[in-house]
Amino acid sequence: MLADDKLPAMCGEEEFAQLMSEMVAEEAPRFFALVQELGDRVDGRIAAWGMAFENSTEVVGATPGTHLSLRSPESAVRWFSRGEHIQARLVWL
Repeated sequence: MLADDKLPAMCGEEEFAQLMSEMVAEEAPRFFALVQELGDRVDGRIAAWGMAFENSTEVVGATPGTHLSLRSPESAVRWFSRGEHIQARLVWL
Protein backbone atom coordinates (compact mmCIF):
# COMPACT_ATOMS: atom_id res chain seq x y z
CA MET A 1 0.00 0.00 0.00
CA LEU A 2 1.24 3.48 -0.81
CA ALA A 3 1.75 6.17 1.79
CA ASP A 4 -1.19 8.58 2.33
CA ASP A 5 0.75 11.55 0.92
CA LYS A 6 1.11 9.83 -2.48
CA LEU A 7 -2.59 9.25 -3.10
CA PRO A 8 -5.18 12.01 -3.50
CA ALA A 9 -8.17 11.93 -1.13
CA MET A 10 -11.35 10.78 -2.88
CA CYS A 11 -13.49 13.28 -0.96
CA GLY A 12 -13.69 15.35 2.22
CA GLU A 13 -13.46 13.86 5.71
CA GLU A 14 -17.19 14.05 6.51
CA GLU A 15 -18.23 12.53 3.18
CA PHE A 16 -15.68 9.76 3.57
CA ALA A 17 -16.95 8.98 7.08
CA GLN A 18 -20.50 8.80 5.68
CA LEU A 19 -19.39 6.47 2.87
CA MET A 20 -17.66 4.17 5.37
CA SER A 21 -20.75 4.13 7.63
CA GLU A 22 -22.94 3.16 4.67
CA MET A 23 -20.52 0.39 3.66
CA VAL A 24 -20.51 -1.03 7.19
CA ALA A 25 -24.32 -0.96 7.35
CA GLU A 26 -24.64 -2.73 3.99
CA GLU A 27 -22.09 -5.44 4.75
CA ALA A 28 -22.81 -6.08 8.43
CA PRO A 29 -23.35 -9.74 9.31
CA ARG A 30 -26.72 -10.97 10.53
CA PHE A 31 -26.67 -12.36 14.07
CA PHE A 32 -28.54 -15.43 15.24
CA ALA A 33 -28.78 -17.97 18.04
CA LEU A 34 -29.08 -21.71 17.63
CA VAL A 35 -31.45 -23.16 20.16
CA GLN A 36 -31.82 -26.86 20.87
CA GLU A 37 -35.30 -28.08 21.70
CA LEU A 38 -35.79 -31.29 23.66
CA GLY A 39 -38.82 -33.26 22.53
CA ASP A 40 -42.08 -31.45 21.90
CA ARG A 41 -41.44 -28.25 23.92
CA VAL A 42 -40.16 -30.25 26.92
CA ASP A 43 -37.07 -28.06 27.36
CA GLY A 44 -34.70 -25.86 25.40
CA ARG A 45 -31.37 -24.13 25.58
CA ILE A 46 -29.16 -21.77 23.61
CA ALA A 47 -26.52 -24.01 22.07
CA ALA A 48 -24.57 -21.44 20.02
CA TRP A 49 -24.37 -17.93 18.63
CA GLY A 50 -23.64 -17.10 15.02
CA MET A 51 -22.88 -14.46 12.45
CA ALA A 52 -24.04 -14.91 8.87
CA PHE A 53 -21.98 -13.13 6.23
CA GLU A 54 -22.80 -13.02 2.52
CA ASN A 55 -20.75 -16.14 1.69
CA SER A 56 -20.00 -17.77 5.04
CA THR A 57 -21.20 -18.33 8.58
CA GLU A 58 -19.28 -18.36 11.85
CA VAL A 59 -20.72 -20.18 14.86
CA VAL A 60 -19.44 -20.20 18.45
CA GLY A 61 -20.84 -22.64 20.98
CA ALA A 62 -22.46 -21.29 24.14
CA THR A 63 -20.09 -23.50 26.10
CA PRO A 64 -16.33 -23.23 25.41
CA GLY A 65 -14.69 -25.33 22.74
CA THR A 66 -16.97 -25.09 19.71
CA HIS A 67 -16.16 -22.84 16.76
CA LEU A 68 -17.46 -23.68 13.29
CA SER A 69 -16.93 -22.04 9.92
CA LEU A 70 -19.81 -23.10 7.68
CA ARG A 71 -21.42 -22.14 4.39
CA SER A 72 -24.79 -21.16 5.83
CA PRO A 73 -26.76 -20.84 9.07
CA GLU A 74 -28.88 -23.79 7.90
CA SER A 75 -25.75 -25.96 7.97
CA ALA A 76 -25.39 -25.10 11.64
CA VAL A 77 -28.95 -26.29 12.30
CA ARG A 78 -28.02 -29.74 11.01
CA TRP A 79 -24.81 -29.70 13.08
CA PHE A 80 -26.67 -29.00 16.36
CA SER A 81 -29.63 -31.35 15.84
CA ARG A 82 -29.26 -34.70 17.63
CA GLY A 83 -31.47 -37.53 16.46
CA GLU A 84 -35.22 -37.24 16.79
CA HIS A 85 -35.30 -35.92 20.39
CA ILE A 86 -33.10 -32.81 20.07
CA GLN A 87 -33.84 -30.47 17.20
CA ALA A 88 -31.98 -27.21 16.53
CA ARG A 89 -33.63 -24.05 15.32
CA LEU A 90 -32.35 -20.67 14.10
CA VAL A 91 -33.53 -17.62 15.97
CA TRP A 92 -32.56 -14.41 14.16
CA LEU A 93 -31.77 -11.33 16.24
